[in-house]
Formats: sequence, structure tokens, C-alpha cells
Amino acid sequence: MKSIVTFALFAFASMHASAQSVSDTPRQTPDAYAKPGERVAIAPGRTLNLRCSGNGPHTVLLEAGGNADSSTWFRVQSLLSSKARVCAYDRAGYGFSDEGPLPRDLDADVADLAALVEAAKLKTPLVLAGHSLGSNIVRRYAQAHPSNVSAMVLVDPAEQGADALLPDAWKRKDEAGRAQRKAFLDACLKAAEAGTLDKAEGPLASCLRAPPPWQSAPVAAATRAYKLKPTYWRTLRSELEANAAIFAASVPADETHGDTPVVVLVASSDVPGVPDDVRQAMQHARAQTQERLVASSRQGRRVDVPNASHDLQLDAPQVVADTVIGALEPRR
Repeated sequence: MKSIVTFALFAFASMHASAQSVSDTPRQTPDAYAKPGERVAIAPGRTLNLRCSGNGPHTVLLEAGGNADSSTWFRVQSLLSSKARVCAYDRAGYGFSDEGPLPRDLDADVADLAALVEAAKLKTPLVLAGHSLGSNIVRRYAQAHPSNVSAMVLVDPAEQGADALLPDAWKRKDEAGRAQRKAFLDACLKAAEAGTLDKAEGPLASCLRAPPPWQSAPVAAATRAYKLKPTYWRTLRSELEANAAIFAASVPADETHGDTPVVVLVASSDVPGVPDDVRQAMQHARAQTQERLVASSRQGRRVDVPNASHDLQLDAPQVVADTVIGALEPRR
């Protein structure tokens, strides 16, 4: 897994592109994802795109990671729909959701999530599953609205607090990388505003990458269409700026979720292509993050998922779904 600093720099450019085939789930994103689901008004003139399926006494809400929309959950959602009402949504500025006010930080995301739960009349308490950055969002939501959450499944949460442990030379390198990223994002935004991004050449051609293999042609076309809009680039730029602060801070040692079950799903850990001292710092931060998240609940536990990348929801959807299903059981 990349260091969180490196991940923050390059997550905007690509997603994991080698998810293992899963026999019991769709191999490609269903074409339904090429169109909006239900547009839910959360504020005057502003809607979020919500996709719900299945029925049952419990509701599961799926929160995507950074620079991702509801389609990232297509395999997990298909596995859960026979067990519960399961919903995923596009955060503001992504997918088919309207742009939200800037900055797009945790406060903004949690406020939108709270408004969505209320406006869509989702049945609470919810089982929340959050991937990567999404785990930070659901944790913050659970702290603000504890009675609305029955359990949380944190899908490979990104390491926090590594910045303080990294060598000074590596920090300087990251600072230079952030400056380059900002310049690149600004250029992508400028081209999108001018309406020329679709035909960009040279370095700007990298603003839009080839679709991942699991996207059907209609979904890939719809994804490309929303990434041609200035809305997407303003949102992404703001999210990545906020992420630098989010992940620089360690998980508070006193973060608590009481008796709310918290399950931390952990993917295979690796930090290739970096010096040993950087690797050790990242691995230490990752281990501390996982330990503190498990300890934040009196019903906390860790589940290791071997042979899977950071995108567990794509590589190991059955494991994620089984974990969520287990969290639907009444507390004892």
C-alpha cells in the first residue's frame, strides 16, 4: 500500500485496476450506474444521488473512499441486497450529485451525510461501512449522531499520523509533490472551465485516465462526462487539500464509540519503492491507526484480509459483505 502522503498525491489520477474476479458478484458495473438513482434534496437547490436496493428490517449505508462515487460499492451492494436495505451515495461534486460548498472537508461531508439520512428518511440506527477516507466520515458521523448508528465496518482505513514520523528529507519531497499536484489540478480545472479537457494533449491528457476494467462502457462514459466538468475538479482539489490535514493527525487515543461495534478490515500491508525508514514509519502509523480504531469500541475487532489490495470492496467483496451481515445481528 502506498504511504498516505503518496496516496493523497495520486489518488485523483487512478483507482485500483486489478481487482480479482469474483464469481458471485457482477464482473462489471451494471449499466444502471450510468444514470442517477434517486436525487435527494438536502438543501435548497442541492441534491445528492442515492442508490438503494433490497429490503429488510435493517439499513446499511456505504460510504466511498476519496475520489470515488457509489459505483465503487457495486459488488458489495449486490451481495447485501438480499439481507437488508442497502444504500450507497455520491458525495457532493462526484457522480450525479450536485456540487457542495467549499471546503470539502470532514465537517462538510458529515453535515451532508446527516442531511441525507434525514431527507431520505433512512431507517436508523444504521450499519455504516466506510472505505478509506469514508471510514473517517462514518466515524465522525457516529460521534455526532451515536443513536443513529448500530455498528461500523471500517474498510482498510488509511494510516494516520505518519507525517510526524517521516524523515525530514521525505517530508520535503512530499511538500514538493503537493505543490506539483496543486499546479496539475489547477491546470485540469482551467481546461474543464474552458471546455477543452476532452481533447487535451500532452501532460493534460493525464487528467482523464482510461477506465478501470470493471466499468461497463456506459458507466465509463458517464464517469468521464462528470470528470469533464469544473465541479469535479473543484471538489477533488478541495478534498485532497483537506485530506492532508485529516491524515497528518493520529487517531486520538481517547476516541470512543462506546458499545457500538467497530470492525476494522485490514488489507495486506506493503509500502513498495520507498526507503526502509519511510516504510517503517508508515507501517508504524498504520499499526497504531488500526489498534486505536479497534480500541475505540468495547466491541471492537480486527479482521485481516490476505491477498487483497487497499480496495477491499472490489477485491474481497464477500468478506466485506459477510462482515456487514454479521454487524446486522442484535447486540448482546
